[in-house]
Amino acid sequence: MNSSDKYRGVWPVMLTPFDANREIDWDSLKKLIDWYIAAGVHGLFANCQSSEMFFLSEAESLQLTRFVLDYTAGRVPVVASGHTACGLSQQIDQLGAMAETGVDSVILISNRFATASESNDVVLANLQKITAAVTDKVGLGIYECPHPYKRLLSDEVVSWCAQSGRYTFIKDTCCQIDTIRRRLELIKGSRMRIANANGQTLLASLQAGAAGYSGVMTNFHPELYVWLCENWQNEPEKAELVSDFITTASLVEYLNYPICAKDYQHTIGNFKTVASRTREAGNYYAAHFQTTVQQMMHLGESLKKQLAIG
Repeated sequence: MNSSDKYRGVWPVMLTPFDANREIDWDSLKKLIDWYIAAGVHGLFANCQSSEMFFLSEAESLQLTRFVLDYTAGRVPVVASGHTACGLSQQIDQLGAMAETGVDSVILISNRFATASESNDVVLANLQKITAAVTDKVGLGIYECPHPYKRLLSDEVVSWCAQSGRYTFIKDTCCQIDTIRRRLELIKGSRMRIANANGQTLLASLQAGAAGYSGVMTNFHPELYVWLCENWQNEPEKAELVSDFITTASLVEYLNYPICAKDYQHTIGNFKTVASRTREAGNYYAAHFQTTVQQMMHLGESLKKQLAIG
């Protein structure tokens, strides 16, 4: 298999389960990893925003990533981030330590290269410095993380990353199919792949040449995304129905994520608690969001039966 081909398919953005004291619950994490892999995912994105990486210490980030690597034991490839620092030298230290864990690629966060008021020229200059400082024994990727602010990549940055030969994929959060199509042209012929994080544009992006999906809805029904990525060409009518469902279902992301996803993982027995370091759970239940998510999941199960998926 070509080394870049591994970055195709579905890559869940992993949750971090916590116990009642908001310490990492390692037993629940094992169940989550097994659940992802049983759904047929193609890789795992550990220590990302869904993992609450901005609320983990650097030691916890490394421990979490090593645990995922050890427990996964080569069943699927693993990438990880933890790129949360502000200062350039500290970022380089963070990324270097993550590279030493043995992940397939280290994922850089686009908003760490410059402040919101700084130009794309600053982004590119800092990106080049970081790239040169991180060992070339590991692949690199970029995630357009929306926290603490969303920094979309310029065409110049995308082109430079593709031409550098160092970058394996972009976790794309632009949510604009025209932008995705343009980026696909910019990276043509390189090892770089685009993983779309947006369910609404996923099918169109796959049709345009995107490599797969890496988004929050993999924490609810990853098997639907696996099916779509693997079968959209052979079964286009079914693919349209699945796309219609995931487009609508993706709206639950706005119902107090990651609490909504942790609550679902709790209902199926993977998590012991819904504890999060990013937000309280009370509003999720007070607003009856739980019922909405449950109905969404029931509808998804009905769709799978109707289409004989999974």
